[in-house]
Amino acid sequence: MHIVKNRAIYLGISIVLIVLGIASMIFNAATGKGAFNYDIQFTGGTSIQVDLGKPATDDEVAAIVQEVTGEAPAQMQSLEGNTKLIKTKSLDEETRNAVQDKLMEEYGVDASAFTIQDVSGTISNEMKRTAALSIIVACIAMLIYVSIRFKDFSTGASAVIALCHDALIVLGSYALFRIPMNNNFIAAILTVLGYSINATIVIFDRVRENRRIIGRTNYEALIDTSVKQTLTRSLFTSLTTFFTVACLYIFGVDSIKQFALPISVGIICGTYSSIFVAGNIWYILSTVKLNKKKTGKK
Repeated sequence: MHIVKNRAIYLGISIVLIVLGIASMIFNAATGKGAFNYDIQFTGGTSIQVDLGKPATDDEVAAIVQEVTGEAPAQMQSLEGNTKLIKTKSLDEETRNAVQDKLMEEYGVDASAFTIQDVSGTISNEMKRTAALSIIVACIAMLIYVSIRFKDFSTGASAVIALCHDALIVLGSYALFRIPMNNNFIAAILTVLGYSINATIVIFDRVRENRRIIGRTNYEALIDTSVKQTLTRSLFTSLTTFFTVACLYIFGVDSIKQFALPISVGIICGTYSSIFVAGNIWYILSTVKLNKKKTGKK
């Protein structure tokens, strides 16, 4: 395999995917839909959960809510049985009661079937800060851990850059596929980062072992050989994990699908970055570092 020789192609693919995600955010914002499909956990609003007691489509319930409030719900979600979760902009008490009365009239349920909650803007802002902080802290911790484990800052930096690559692509998938961005977002991103760093470390472990055989500064041969030796393991592990998560998406309810879809994207891009991105970034950083040393000696 010529991983390093074809690095421009592999890194180019990554750049295209990241740009596609950014373009989706810009397009969504320009068309008035918002860069992301924020859940009320991120924007604030009113959550109405109701057991209708009989089958009903999301469109039917959404039409009733729109008739009362004048606006379509931000999100409609089917839960277990005949339970619906309706998420709207913040509603005053009078409007909430009107929605409840209308649904009681249409489906013959009583007030005990409803669970209504308000999420304030303060809580939603805290969620955004928590999401950003969680990702930053995770990346810093992994940078320190990998750098210490391999006694090489270039290795840690390469791993973290690959993680940022994965996080950006998963973030782009939220914009492209309009996946609701709620507290599952934090869990999905951190899960992807943890999965990806594990696959990357396997390859860097093999690089460290091959240095004794191939040589410490033959970077191209080190990356190509190490990736080739771990390729089967990386692909088989990723495929088995992907098939499991794909089944969750196919057979799961909406709340499970909202978690499984970004995880599936993350497994694919995490596998790609471990094989084609992390090693090439390490090659570039190590080559620059070596050239600086040679220049310093001169």
